[in-house]
Amino acid sequence: MAMYNDKVMEYFLHPRNVGEIEDADGTGKYGSPVCGDMMSISIKVDDDRITDAKFKTFGCGSAIASSSVATEMMIGKTIDEALAITNKTIVDELGGLPAVKIHCSVLADHAIKSAIYDYAQKAGKHYAGLEGFDPNSDDDGHDDDGHGE
Repeated sequence: MAMYNDKVMEYFLHPRNVGEIEDADGTGKYGSPVCGDMMSISIKVDDDRITDAKFKTFGCGSAIASSSVATEMMIGKTIDEALAITNKTIVDELGGLPAVKIHCSVLADHAIKSAIYDYAQKAGKHYAGLEGFDPNSDDDGHDDDGHGE
């Protein structure tokens, strides 16, 4: 298990915010064409601030850790602040991931944006951070070498 640092292992072995919000204001799902992992994030929003976030992930330790830390990063943030969360900020928050596992953080990034997109559609809101975003896109934001760049 030397592949992962202590923080990644902590979030993998003891994930936070697991589950789903039954009366969620927004839900986003995304599956990776690279590895077959699947992630769902549900959010509760009050006055344009994310008050709760939960996740369900089928995937490796990196995917679970990325999902868990992403929900922690979202809670308490405004929608615009949450939209600024990227796969890089998730990786940085985790203290790094092996290069071959960077695509797992892209999964969380896409699921966050999908959940906010769903909320925006339901609430009739527009956010600049969603311009050009397609929740149904198979593009997971990285090139074929698995480095997420």
